[in-house]
Amino acid sequence: MEPSELHRAVEAGQATASELGLQAGDVMVVHDSDRVALRLAPCGVLARVAPLGHLADSEFEVEVARRLAEVDAPVAELEPRVEPRVFSRDGFAISFWTYYEPVGSEIAPAVYADVFLRHHAALRRIDLDAPHFTDRVAAALREVNDRERSPELPGPDRELLSDTLSGLSAATSIEKARDQLLHGEPHPGNLLNTRRGPLFVDLATCCRGPVEFDLAHAPEEVGTHYAGADHGLIRRCRALNWAMFSAWRWRRDDQMPDRDHWRVEGLSQVRVALDRCRLD
Repeated sequence: MEPSELHRAVEAGQATASELGLQAGDVMVVHDSDRVALRLAPCGVLARVAPLGHLADSEFEVEVARRLAEVDAPVAELEPRVEPRVFSRDGFAISFWTYYEPVGSEIAPAVYADVFLRHHAALRRIDLDAPHFTDRVAAALREVNDRERSPELPGPDRELLSDTLSGLSAATSIEKARDQLLHGEPHPGNLLNTRRGPLFVDLATCCRGPVEFDLAHAPEEVGTHYAGADHGLIRRCRALNWAMFSAWRWRRDDQMPDRDHWRVEGLSQVRVALDRCRLD
């Protein structure tokens, strides 16, 4: 967020928490992008604050978390001291979550795969209306094909991303019989190592598709520990994920920190992933 908007978001999160009886005298910004995550102390709560334009996403995330908690999924929980819903204040949508102190170091691939298996099993136990992953691909493709929305994207790179998004989306969505609910973006940054064990966060990306779409967000070694995974499909999904990631970075209004670096890195990773697919 822009500094002025970030300041307003912090004030909105802190004021809402105080009104709900949570002691929030100290605030630390844990993550800052198109929405922010705030650690509130001394109450030990995580507030997720987004512009009201993201209200539907915030409400969807809360509903996903509420349902997954009922089936004991390995996910971060909503803050139990307040009503499980999204609050609106000063142009922001605010939700409150349990704060988990990180512990340990990098999560081993076998452990990561085990958490995936348990999470996917839990997702199969809930009934939720969620978009198909190809809907997200289509949204990324619109950004790439609209020169006004991505004016700085060079012509050859625009063609690369457009061809990758359209071609791999069709190639990875043929067998819909294997589709199920997924996390949607379970990369290492969205899997916390806590005293309760590894827990997935950022549940607003929940969608439908093959489990390989989720596995493609994790380090490559994770897929080797996931029984029954189609490794060729994982590699195709990995190329597709990098193409979507790159498409978002070239949006005119993208606010990801260090965006220029990730624009270059994203395109590089698309090419590496496509080369791996061609070797198949």
